[in-house]
Amino acid sequence: MQREPDLVTGDAVVLDLRLARSASRALSYGVDLLVQVASLLLVLLVFALTAVPEDTALVVAIVTTVQVLVLVGYPAVCETLTRGRTLGKAALGLRVVRDDGGPIRFRHALIRALAGALVDFGPFGAWSFVGFLTSLASAKGKRVGDYLAGTVVIRERVPESRSAGFMMPPALAHWAAQLDLTRLPDVLALQARQYLGRYHELNQGARDRIGAELAAEVAEHVGAPVPPYTPAWAYLSAVLAERQARDYARLSAAPRPQQQPAEPPRPSTSDSPGESPFTPPS
Repeated sequence: MQREPDLVTGDAVVLDLRLARSASRALSYGVDLLVQVASLLLVLLVFALTAVPEDTALVVAIVTTVQVLVLVGYPAVCETLTRGRTLGKAALGLRVVRDDGGPIRFRHALIRALAGALVDFGPFGAWSFVGFLTSLASAKGKRVGDYLAGTVVIRERVPESRSAGFMMPPALAHWAAQLDLTRLPDVLALQARQYLGRYHELNQGARDRIGAELAAEVAEHVGAPVPPYTPAWAYLSAVLAERQARDYARLSAAPRPQQQPAEPPRPSTSDSPGESPFTPPS
């Protein structure tokens, strides 16, 4: 079975995201095309039921404006307001994200919409084969608009898979229980999870650098710096394990004690790796 290509961030962290397949993207575009055609027909119906201006230039200007709003405005506004979804993508469980897995902004949506109307699909799918052929030729299913905007379409509805939970370093258990994790972004937590999952696949230099960068970024959001003598991977493991435990507790409606200011764990008295209380992830 062919393995799906990985999505890799600039920090060499592999994102656990499922790329959208060509068939689902085609169906999604079909739904959006129906919405666009219906919108245009509705405008024409309004014109038919009302008095049409005698000024030909005015009529042309109105029709052109409506076409631009339908072809470009509809996908750009929808993907901006919903962070990467149109009606078609929502129906098929798809979403547009940046190449690094983050949510798109208006400029990404506008670039994709303009490229879709002018290059990939044309007016109302006039030359949609361009977009589909480009998508088929791309390992990540990208069309021209995706290349220009730096985006990719992913599947949100995927079968649930069982994954091993994170082990809480015993030395950090009490400290982690007092953390405020409400401001930790999902994308950052995902990057930390992928870093720990690929820990032994990275060389020592990249392992230390990426771990330090992720730990520093996580610390900014949780408001608790890396404790002294604590490896970055142990800090990240503690944060993710506690986050996972709290998610399970919420699902089971189990009450949690009120959070207190986080106190750092007692530092080790030795710098020797052999005497460290932490064991690297397996």
